[in-house]
Amino acid sequence: MRIALFTETFLPKVDGIVTRLRHTVDHLQRNGDQVMVIAPEGGITEHKGAKVYGVTGFPLPLYPELKMALPRPAIGYALEEFQPDIIHVVNPAVLGLSGIFYSKTLKIPLVASYHTHLPQYLQHYGLGMLEGLLWELLKGAHNQARLNLCTSTAMVEELTAHGIERVDLWQRGVDTELFHPDLASKQMRELLSQNHPQCPLLLYVGRLSAEKEIERIKPILEAIPEARLALVGDGPHRQALQKHFAGTNTHFVGYLMGRELGAAFASADAFIFPSRTETLGLVLLEAMAAGCPVVAARSGGIPDIVTDGVNGYLFEPKADIQEAITATVNLLQKQQERAIIRQNARREAENWGWAAATRQLQDYYQQVIFSEQLTESV
Repeated sequence: MRIALFTETFLPKVDGIVTRLRHTVDHLQRNGDQVMVIAPEGGITEHKGAKVYGVTGFPLPLYPELKMALPRPAIGYALEEFQPDIIHVVNPAVLGLSGIFYSKTLKIPLVASYHTHLPQYLQHYGLGMLEGLLWELLKGAHNQARLNLCTSTAMVEELTAHGIERVDLWQRGVDTELFHPDLASKQMRELLSQNHPQCPLLLYVGRLSAEKEIERIKPILEAIPEARLALVGDGPHRQALQKHFAGTNTHFVGYLMGRELGAAFASADAFIFPSRTETLGLVLLEAMAAGCPVVAARSGGIPDIVTDGVNGYLFEPKADIQEAITATVNLLQKQQERAIIRQNARREAENWGWAAATRQLQDYYQQVIFSEQLTESV
């Protein structure tokens, strides 16, 4: 198959969506498919044999790391030259709309996928009054597709409830070699704890942005005076967070990549994830693959991954943070229980490799292409 993949974010950006896309592109190319990625320009022209067609964009005011790339006629010429069998738009917002347009114009079957829970993000940027309008816009875009994919059962149910049709589940995936308990190291623990490796080490990995609600980790840290917190990642909320965590044992590590990131997960005692806006929470699966016990909000796609008391801990996000404090304190105090949680977390992650997730996606593509051909022949 020849697949044109439209995405609002790609390399060199680092986030859960890009992680899924780069592994997907890699496995599609390995399996003999040809992929062209249409994304905001980032200096990348190729990834794992796939052409990356960069579209000039400008930084978003609220989130400078993200670029908004506007549709333009040159994209149509590039598609005509590539001759895709299918178009896949990821989080259709701006650039993705051109994918929808050209699927109609060039009569190419269309798949869309939903990865960012934008309606919930609005609350964190003081734009909650626009939620109803945004759902209508999302419905209008997604219902152009013959198939809409979500990465958790909670999102399948939510999109369906908001009138989005033909919704199915695209299973989760994780690199179980890159994220592995064996990568734990004293050196990484010293780095994350700022040379206090003997102290309990709490970890957060992800975007430093308002919708992640990272401020909610502070009461947990304060309830365990000897604990250290490492925040791995970067984003537009970093300065506000530095003020919020001033005077605490918090280290802003910045980005870590590859084996360093795997070692960070494997070397920590607990991964704290308070976000209530996750469609899946891929970073949780990476933590679990590395054997790092998770304490996370019972929200969105997270309960698809974490079974409370078995391979991690869940707390009610709308309640006060005491439930999360209790779970974290118990996890740190009960060494034998923590060891069992680590083993169970790793075992769960081993069920979800990227190869299987990509084979499932290929099956979806083939079904959509066949369905389109059937419709045309009637």
